[in-house]
Amino acid sequence: MSAESGTLRPPSPLVQAGERGATRIADRVVAKIAAQAAREALPPPPGEAAAPHATVVVRHGTARVRVHLALGYPCDIGARCAAVRRQVAERVGGLADLEVAEVAVRIERLHLPAAPGTVGRAR
Repeated sequence: MSAESGTLRPPSPLVQAGERGATRIADRVVAKIAAQAAREALPPPPGEAAAPHATVVVRHGTARVRVHLALGYPCDIGARCAAVRRQVAERVGGLADLEVAEVAVRIERLHLPAAPGTVGRAR
């Protein structure tokens, strides 16, 4: 009953437990999802290559992802980058329920295949 009007208000509808509250996924967690997705999209890295890593900025349910990776030489760089973009967008969207506005891929290094019988760098 409203104190001002003296009328009864209809009861407010109950909100289901799964619809109450909010979920916030930290940017670093989304970055780990993106880095793992990039690893899934690529063949195993050359021996000395660092694993892909990512940085992410999330604003208003939209993610902008930057993936850094090393590739073996020779390879089709464009095809590998396209595969990484697709996989990262799909996994981040599916696992974190975010819209992925951009996936920028930065190639940090190209690694030559190791010569048979050599260990480490040879000059």
